[in-house]
Amino acid sequence: MKTLKVGIASREVYKKRTLAIAKGEYIPAIDEPKVWFESLGTLSQVLSDQNRDLLKLILQTSPRSLRELAESSGRAASNLSRTLRTMERYGLVRFEQGPNRQLVPHVNYSGVELEMPFQR
Repeated sequence: MKTLKVGIASREVYKKRTLAIAKGEYIPAIDEPKVWFESLGTLSQVLSDQNRDLLKLILQTSPRSLRELAESSGRAASNLSRTLRTMERYGLVRFEQGPNRQLVPHVNYSGVELEMPFQR
């Protein structure tokens, strides 16, 4: 399993970068981050100790549904669903349709690598 490379960029910088890519003025290098966080604070919220433990639990147990994950993690299903949807927006988790239309969470990466230059 591969590692997800993430970066920190202000909304303004990220917007300029995205527009340049869309216009064909900039082609991202293969080794550039694929996911961007607006701040280190946002990154630390999404990848808190509790959320990293949740990702590890998903990797280790391969739950067949959110309900099963809620039971094994001891977290409320509604809270768990919001947390996983946030992680999905950042590409850390993906969902598949399971039996009886239940959502099955999967972790896409074994870890995260942070790229954070001091220059803006």
